[in-house]
Amino acid sequence: MDELDYRILDALQDEFPLRERPYEVIAERLNISGDELWQRVRALLEEGVIRRMGASLDSLKLGYSSTLAAISVPANRVDEAAQVVGRYPEVTHSYLRNDQFNIWFTVIAANSERIAIILEEIRSALLLEVWAVLNLPVTRLFKLDARFKTPRRL
Repeated sequence: MDELDYRILDALQDEFPLRERPYEVIAERLNISGDELWQRVRALLEEGVIRRMGASLDSLKLGYSSTLAAISVPANRVDEAAQVVGRYPEVTHSYLRNDQFNIWFTVIAANSERIAIILEEIRSALLLEVWAVLNLPVTRLFKLDARFKTPRRL
């Protein structure tokens, strides 16, 4: 990665233009062509530097329910459990922790009943005891404005 790649990453996170051709606006801000911007963005996606691009909507304001969930699975079943959890489009992300409850994930669904169904299906598919599934629904939302800055090493 070079300095321009870092500037592109910053530009994609800050004040993304809501215009018909947003990449042209960003390219102009960066003093590069739209083609060069798009080639570099595609390369960053292919390299895994950028994992996801998309809007982040406020699910609660849209009337959805959300929860932080966790499951406790033996270490030798982590991959299997991750596959089961990852089957649900309502699971926005998951991560592994070094703890008794070792797989944590968020679920955003149309309502709390759907969340309960998803968690029960996960529990059943993995043959887990009831205690091995945590459902920690949102009661108060703290929204962080996460902007990822990578130290430049040039």
